[in-house]
Amino acid sequence: MTGTAAELFSSLASEAAPFALIARDDTWVEVLRGDVVDVDLLADIPLTDADGTAREVLALVPYRQVRERGFVCHDDGAPLRCLVVTSHERVPRADALDALPQAQIALGEPGFDLSDDEYADIVRTVIADEIGRGEGANFVIRRDFTAAVAADERTAALTWFRALLEHERGAYWTFAVVTDGHVAVGASPEAHVSAQAGIVTMNPISGTFRHPAGGATVETLSTFLESTKETEELFMVVDEELKMMSAVCSDGGRITGPHLKEMSRLTHTEYMLRGTSRLDPRDILRETMFAPTVTGSPMQNACTVIARHEATPRGYYSGVAALFTPNGATDGVTHDLDAPILIRTAYLQDGRLRVPVGATLVRHSDPAGEVGETHGKAAGVLGAIGAVPRDVAPLVAEDPDAPVAERRPLAEDPAIADLLVSRNSRLAAFWLNPQGDADLRPFAGRTAAVVDAEDRFTTMLAHQLRHLGLDVTIVPWAEAGSAVLDAADLVVSGPGPGDPRAEDSDRIRRMRDVVDHRLRTGRPLLAVCLSHQILADRLGLGLAPLERPHQGLQLEVDLFGQPASIGFYNTFTARTDPGTTHIGGAEIAASPSGDVYALRGAGFASVQGHLESILSRDGMITLERLVAHALTTAPSVASR
Repeated sequence: MTGTAAELFSSLASEAAPFALIARDDTWVEVLRGDVVDVDLLADIPLTDADGTAREVLALVPYRQVRERGFVCHDDGAPLRCLVVTSHERVPRADALDALPQAQIALGEPGFDLSDDEYADIVRTVIADEIGRGEGANFVIRRDFTAAVAADERTAALTWFRALLEHERGAYWTFAVVTDGHVAVGASPEAHVSAQAGIVTMNPISGTFRHPAGGATVETLSTFLESTKETEELFMVVDEELKMMSAVCSDGGRITGPHLKEMSRLTHTEYMLRGTSRLDPRDILRETMFAPTVTGSPMQNACTVIARHEATPRGYYSGVAALFTPNGATDGVTHDLDAPILIRTAYLQDGRLRVPVGATLVRHSDPAGEVGETHGKAAGVLGAIGAVPRDVAPLVAEDPDAPVAERRPLAEDPAIADLLVSRNSRLAAFWLNPQGDADLRPFAGRTAAVVDAEDRFTTMLAHQLRHLGLDVTIVPWAEAGSAVLDAADLVVSGPGPGDPRAEDSDRIRRMRDVVDHRLRTGRPLLAVCLSHQILADRLGLGLAPLERPHQGLQLEVDLFGQPASIGFYNTFTARTDPGTTHIGGAEIAASPSGDVYALRGAGFASVQGHLESILSRDGMITLERLVAHALTTAPSVASR
């Protein structure tokens, strides 16, 4: 660093040049300066100069980039803004705190754009009309805290960055990005995706504990950790991010955790997902747009639901700040990637402050509770910058009178640690343990086409099928013609959102065609979730919505005489009369009340649950059983 910290930050405040400040540890503040380039696509992010020399780039990726994946959004034209770094310095954190401005920035006319009652009404509508109609398992709907700001934008950015640096703890990145017309200052708790030395990491965080007045205690945090709603919320986002990991990582990804993410006013639960990949980091970023913790699942339909229930564009909220750093490689993957989610972030433009926040809405959601969650998340930023009163950090001590320095984080309390570890007893060992190579690959030499009906659970399913020896291709539903189907030894007709009875959906009609074609030709078929319901309808079973959706629900079921712990994500179910075991040549596995869990017949099998889910403890063994049945009993196979 040239000159003193005070001189550096004074120049950043007075000059017109763009800059970024990033704190990724407790030691340093990184200062990035350079030139701004706006590009259209992630592939256009300029990682090399005209001579092919690798260069460092910090990209602000807006939510509207989901268009690259064919997803819908309110398009506000927010630029994919790249700071092409020409200078990267480091300042000791303590020096930065001494040198940065501290005077509080006055806010005028502060408040949410939606009232609490209006937001609560949206929560009720999403639960009833979206989750209740099978459109998905969870959705994140935002509201914005806004205020007028008369202060100079650069001074405000430096001041708020310092306040977050001092008062918010547990952030993955604390940052300020200042460019012409766009200022973003935040303390993001969540790393969306990173890629370094061929290792891809994702960090799903979900479940939000709002600290009571005076801070958290073991007792209050334990109540949160024992909540079914909060636990299932985290499991659902882990499933959704494993879909992404399975798409970009050759080994599908492995989960570790859970851990606590302790911040000044909130505590979250989190897992870490890791896998290996040799993809360009821009491709990794595209395939993982964007985190289900700020959108929902399944991802494509979540974007549609967001567009229906959010009246205004998101800007950069739920996008990412992506730092591409040259790693010295001369071929192959030349850059590492570090990309936190743009949440807990204040945006300043044209004299208006905007702090977007959202709550994850699931089948258990309480409207008043979700309203409170948005207040708590906004307060994490607003409290740090002094807009609302600051709270006490969540610490616990053997001696309550001990100095703060001698207290330890709540995560170190044995009771809390035991509660966290106990969560994994419910989960599939396949995703928790190193997978390695299977000792037995029972279906080696066989091919499978997995038809994707707009739920990327198919990427996890394909990974498991490859683990069983199958050569797997994922086929989008619109491309699943007879030639593609006939080329595969096994067709897996996949899951997807929506009502299986819909007459006006091209996607549902095509999935019916897939099931009908395999039954008609007598070729092996496995049908999952939505496709299981379509198969059941084809066999003459009735379909009906569940009284309470099974989104992210783990059930112990009997599948043809063998008990299995399976994860379910369904709003609709096939039904039969209690006690019925067969229909039209198919064997039925059903609940005592008649909800159909699985079907099998000559050359086909189906299952309502998601065998690929982390909630399916017996997923792999059940998948192997059903695939083996379909492959060995098909009339076209038996007649050969």
